[in-house]
Amino acid sequence: MTYEEQILHILSQVGERGISVSMLAKNIYNMNCTLFSQPDMQEVYRMVQQYLLKNSKSSQSLIESTGRRGYYRLNTGNNAVARQLMLDFREEEMTEDEEEEEKSQQDLSLNLFDEFFS
Repeated sequence: MTYEEQILHILSQVGERGISVSMLAKNIYNMNCTLFSQPDMQEVYRMVQQYLLKNSKSSQSLIESTGRRGYYRLNTGNNAVARQLMLDFREEEMTEDEEEEEKSQQDLSLNLFDEFFS
C-alpha cells in the first residue's frame, strides 16, 4: 500500500471522530517500519500533513477537518468517493471476519470410534 492508501484506510477506520495529524503520522510510520528499513519520522509527518492539507481545501474534498485543530476525517457528507471508500474498507474487513468465523466453526474433534467401524 502507498502512503495515500494507508492514510485513507486509517481515516475510514476512525470514522466520524477523526484522528490527529500526529497520530496518523505515527500509524503510517509504524505500518512502514521493517527490520531492514525505517522511514524518517519527520518526512512521514510532513508527507501526511501535506496530503491532508491538499485534500481538505474545499467542502467537496475527500477529507475534511473535524473542527478541532489538527484533526481530520473522511468527508462522507459531501463526497461520494469518501462514502464509497468507507463501504469498500468495511466490506474488506467483513470478509476477514468471515474467514475467522469459518476457521472457528470447523469441527476439529476426533472420532473415537472410527477404528472400530472401518
